[in-house]
Amino acid sequence: GDTRTTLGHLCPRWGGALPGAGGAVQFLAVGDWGGVPDPPFATPREVATAAAMGRAATDLGADFVLALGDNFYYEGVRDEWDPRFQETFERVFTAPGLQELPWFVLAGNHDHAGNVTAQLAYGHHSPRWHFPHYYYSLRLSLPGTNASARLLMLDTVLLCGGGDDFGVGAQLAWLRGRLAAARHDRYVLVAGHYPVWSVAEHGPTACLVRLLRPLLRRYRVTAYLCGHDHNLQFLEEGGVGYVVSGAGNFVEESQHHSGAVPPGSLRFFFGAPASPGGFAHLRLDAHAATVTYLEATGRVLYRVALPPRDL
Repeated sequence: GDTRTTLGHLCPRWGGALPGAGGAVQFLAVGDWGGVPDPPFATPREVATAAAMGRAATDLGADFVLALGDNFYYEGVRDEWDPRFQETFERVFTAPGLQELPWFVLAGNHDHAGNVTAQLAYGHHSPRWHFPHYYYSLRLSLPGTNASARLLMLDTVLLCGGGDDFGVGAQLAWLRGRLAAARHDRYVLVAGHYPVWSVAEHGPTACLVRLLRPLLRRYRVTAYLCGHDHNLQFLEEGGVGYVVSGAGNFVEESQHHSGAVPPGSLRFFFGAPASPGGFAHLRLDAHAATVTYLEATGRVLYRVALPPRDL
């Protein structure tokens, strides 16, 4: 279960480290972006978000895209030749700023309604689709420094009842091992589809509050990134930032679970139903991990700087 990947290994032109401008690694994080199963197979929000991601990649800088699951509504894909890969992914994210960027992908519940192994296999068909395993690790070098960051990609559907107990134990053991091994990394980011904390329609995920939250705190993880709820949120609890970026295809404004998160933890929420969508931009440099929430209009909605880990 340990796919240790450096970006240089996937994209040899990078020579093992990202060429981030000004000593930074930068990426876009978008969740729940996966179109619809009927023509034209992409929603107006997905199209607007894709265009805005292209502009952000060009204007702010981006080395890759983090896809936070629900990549294909409503029932994933059938096989690795499913036309949805073209209709909902390749033909939508066409902006010049996105053409060269690798996508690092994880699975959501709607992906698990179909064939996730087909999404893993699709990497053989597309140079920008990287999904080597249900859960995997990426090492990010901060250019111009000797500092590194770690991005750990999880399958929270399998962790939370979508798989057998043996699989859950194996994924948690892998995660603990990777977190322990990341003790010298300046930033550690963990990503999954389901939220730990969310005030919105789905709310907190009880199994992740139980299984994942203690690990995030114990290993001083910088941030946990997720989708699932179709809005943008930032919460902070126990020294961990919680980034919800699930507004790539649908936007909804419910704060039905506002009483279910720790008091004072919610710092930002955006779910305006008329909005054309949104996503997050992350910049990791020697001084901070800066999260910027962008609407598909290009408007900056919120920005927060998270400190390096106290090594």
